[in-house]
Amino acid sequence: MSKTIDRRQLLRGATLAGGGLALSAYMPAWAQTGSAGLVRPLPTVVGPDISLRIARQMMTIDGRDSHAIGINGTVPAPLVRLREGQNVRLSVTNDLDEDSSIHWHGLLVPFQYDGVPGISFPGIKAKSTFVYEFPVIQSGTYWYHSHSGLQEQLGHYGPIVVDPAGEDPIQSDREHVVVLSDHSPMHPHAIFRKLKQQAGYFNYQKQTLGSLLSGKDQTLKERIEWGKMRMDPTDISDVTGSTYTYLVNGHGPKDNWTALFRPGERVRLRFINASAMTDFNVRIPGLKLTVVQADGQNVVPVEIDEFQIAVAETYDMIVTPTDDRAYTLVGEAIDRSGMARATLAPREGMAAEVPPLRKRPILTMKDMGMDMDMSGDAGMQGMDHSGMASTASSAPGGQAAPAPARSMQGMDHSAMPGMGAGAPAQSAGGMAGMDHSKMAGMGSAPAGQPGGDMTGMDMGAATMGGMNMSMRDFKNAPQVKKGPGVQTISPMAMDRTGEPGQGLVGLDHRVLVYRDLMSTTRNPDVRAPDRAMEIHLTANMERYMWSFDGEKLNEVKEPIPFLEGERVRITLVNDTMMGHPIHLHGHFFELVTGHGDRAPRKHTVGVQPGGKVTFDLTADAVGDWAFHCHMLYHMHAGMMQVVTVRPRGEAA
Repeated sequence: MSKTIDRRQLLRGATLAGGGLALSAYMPAWAQTGSAGLVRPLPTVVGPDISLRIARQMMTIDGRDSHAIGINGTVPAPLVRLREGQNVRLSVTNDLDEDSSIHWHGLLVPFQYDGVPGISFPGIKAKSTFVYEFPVIQSGTYWYHSHSGLQEQLGHYGPIVVDPAGEDPIQSDREHVVVLSDHSPMHPHAIFRKLKQQAGYFNYQKQTLGSLLSGKDQTLKERIEWGKMRMDPTDISDVTGSTYTYLVNGHGPKDNWTALFRPGERVRLRFINASAMTDFNVRIPGLKLTVVQADGQNVVPVEIDEFQIAVAETYDMIVTPTDDRAYTLVGEAIDRSGMARATLAPREGMAAEVPPLRKRPILTMKDMGMDMDMSGDAGMQGMDHSGMASTASSAPGGQAAPAPARSMQGMDHSAMPGMGAGAPAQSAGGMAGMDHSKMAGMGSAPAGQPGGDMTGMDMGAATMGGMNMSMRDFKNAPQVKKGPGVQTISPMAMDRTGEPGQGLVGLDHRVLVYRDLMSTTRNPDVRAPDRAMEIHLTANMERYMWSFDGEKLNEVKEPIPFLEGERVRITLVNDTMMGHPIHLHGHFFELVTGHGDRAPRKHTVGVQPGGKVTFDLTADAVGDWAFHCHMLYHMHAGMMQVVTVRPRGEAA
């Protein structure tokens, strides 16, 4: 029988139902408030000996069955609950017909148990068991997932909570683990194939003639300029709500997963972004959120209204609902193409109003690394340069450092007007107010040029403050390998750690930024860096080619070398127009955001489009470690390298 929606039938149903609930069946799943809700705690495994079994299964999302890979019969996988100071033995059986693995994301473990096939171990063969065994030397909120193929997209992920050895300094009356993720009925290899064939395949929010004529998104002139550059200002997410359902603890928005509380309680919410490709903007309308932990590390409490959580990050929040009513937990996809939705309620079966999706964000010149307005917080204000020692590539103790795998930059910001910490807001060589229309090279690429490579485009006529504004000027990034995989080089990438994420600028409530985060304790290593290096996040977005410094993983000849115990300042420069959550295995690093020896310690950091992030790293874990973008399909396409930390006695 046809399910075509008849307008007359809709109106009749709306009248009979008082104008509301009868329409719910035709609303998006996240907008339906009639669901009774699921109060279903995550399955949990504890103890010194834990058994996990990886297998194919079906999962039901919003009433629809879908193929998945789960652990112990569930998606997400069971919550692994550990205690700081214990030893744990995890026996992982792979019941798949293909190799698999588990990486313990954020846990500091010996490299042979880190779980990355081809780097730290050979993987878990089909129908075999591998035993991970390591001491638990930290506490906090973490997670685990496959590092084999694209299995993570199919549901191969789960949460980890490590309780402190002593009393937890974060006090709460109850807690809930909130695992955010994305799921598609389409096989992940089919998704990747479509992205390679047409990078914007899943973008159903492109500009229309109506939006151009109305000027709501861009003026016609701006759109023509972007078209000449073969760039799409609506290209926020590669994979969107057109195929994804956004999940909370494995449940779709219509399922309405529900977490209970008693009014007046301090409730700890442990947020984990276990999605393959989706950054989420998270809020609970009617409740303040107090940030108490980031990536498992305690931070000085900060009260906010909303936060953006990049793929693979974790944040712990305290909420204190005082009213005897339900609240909606909103996890809005960064491109506003859908929503993960759950409910906080004092009783089962309650639901609150679900806010509509907000207007999708539009990329700007700033996201190209070409912003000319240095007012406000766009520059390097807040950066802590005081801790920098000599930037020569020498190791501590007078020992020679290994030759770097890429060009080491001296990072002398004093040569760049307006880039120093605390510099006047308008001292950027008069870049504010630049007339973009006078920039040369806005013409289309030469005919027949493959995939919008933009090679040969002359965008170098405009120079401000001695800086060449060409998007193809490799002098701005001499270590980047030239080739069809590098579409653009950001001419003026900026530190954006003081800015909210995409789509969150200019809101009338407080949004978390990285510079809000400050460690509750002094950093374990406060030495000045011995050397500095710069790594560019590069891509040809139109051809779906992703890399570090213009080289995909299979093209890299040598790993990025570090010497055990050396201190290195690393700057990530995003030459693409898409945000990247960058994760380093086996280590924590300190974000350089002006907090000195209380810098926030993280293992994953989101780098905004056209932006840069600087962190200090102590290479204290000997072994080979993965270093990659945590956007699954970016990593799969090549945005990954290997970091090797060599013992002092082996320095060459």
